[in-house]
Amino acid sequence: MDRSLSAGRGYYYSAAPVGTGVGMGPLAGQLGEWLLRAVQPPPPTPCGSPGGPPVTAPRVRMRDGRHLAYEESGVPKETARFKVVFSHGFTGSRLDSLRASPEVAEELGVYMVGFDRAGYGESDPNPGRSVESAAQDMEDLADALGLGDKFHVVGFSLGCHAVWGALRYIPERIAGAAMLAPVVNYWWPGFPAELAAREYGRQERGDQWALRVAHHAPGMIHWWMEQSWLPLPTSTVVDNTTHLPNKRDAEIRRTLTADGTLRKKREMATQQGIQESYYRDMAVMFGKWEFDPMALPEPPCPVHLWQGDEDGLVPVALQRHVAGRLGWVNYHELPGTGHFLSAVPELGDTVLRTLFG
Repeated sequence: MDRSLSAGRGYYYSAAPVGTGVGMGPLAGQLGEWLLRAVQPPPPTPCGSPGGPPVTAPRVRMRDGRHLAYEESGVPKETARFKVVFSHGFTGSRLDSLRASPEVAEELGVYMVGFDRAGYGESDPNPGRSVESAAQDMEDLADALGLGDKFHVVGFSLGCHAVWGALRYIPERIAGAAMLAPVVNYWWPGFPAELAAREYGRQERGDQWALRVAHHAPGMIHWWMEQSWLPLPTSTVVDNTTHLPNKRDAEIRRTLTADGTLRKKREMATQQGIQESYYRDMAVMFGKWEFDPMALPEPPCPVHLWQGDEDGLVPVALQRHVAGRLGWVNYHELPGTGHFLSAVPELGDTVLRTLFG
């Protein structure tokens, strides 16, 4: 297929040479072809393909033929009272969860399933990945596993774009939703321009530029992120060097760096190509959305949002604005808490009891 760029859906691949275009001179055509090839990311290495990583996890087939890898926890779905689909964050995997205690899950009768989002871990890449497709993946996973007409959705950090998508595109399937430290898009129309600009400007310069590219030229995000000659780091988030004002967050990162956990998580997340996981995440999350979450109508289900007031990755001022605009969001602000909410003692149990208690 021909290679094309789409502001909302990132970059695409081409197995055929890129044409020089009608009406262009030979030199201009060659230059254009060189530029297009320069920004084109390498093809992915899907799990189970020749030369690709092996498939080790259970997987289900999506409506478009792709496969999603998943991991189940909690009580068996056949006896569960409540069923939850969990969408992991940036750099995460199907193994991430709420870290709720088995006792509470058993008491409430909760079945949970996490999955590798498209292009992560052992789930097939999706060259057309979008906020809508993220919601459809959760729906397809629930249907493939026989979770019933309605199910709950929980998202963490950047993975919450799938929850917003579910509330927009499949609200009739959602029995309840929870978001933990959801990443925001600074270009959502519902943000006051001055507030968004102030919080955007508090990021490192390299992070600001990375998000600009992701928003205005998503087809170039892989090229941009791979340029070692740039005078500033292209993303402190990708490099795990973002300043974390919360002491617990900073200590967690030091520990996970020292024992190799962060390296292993990165290897697992990006084994099919970093362009399919991290960079496509950036293009989807910070690209041009088809809707503004702050303009959503009230859904037919309860929605909860947890946010730490010392989050070094998601500005609490913007999260407060989102919650203030959406009166139907049950907002839970956690004092003295950072971004890594899954590490907050007993918070997983609190989330389950809030949803199902």
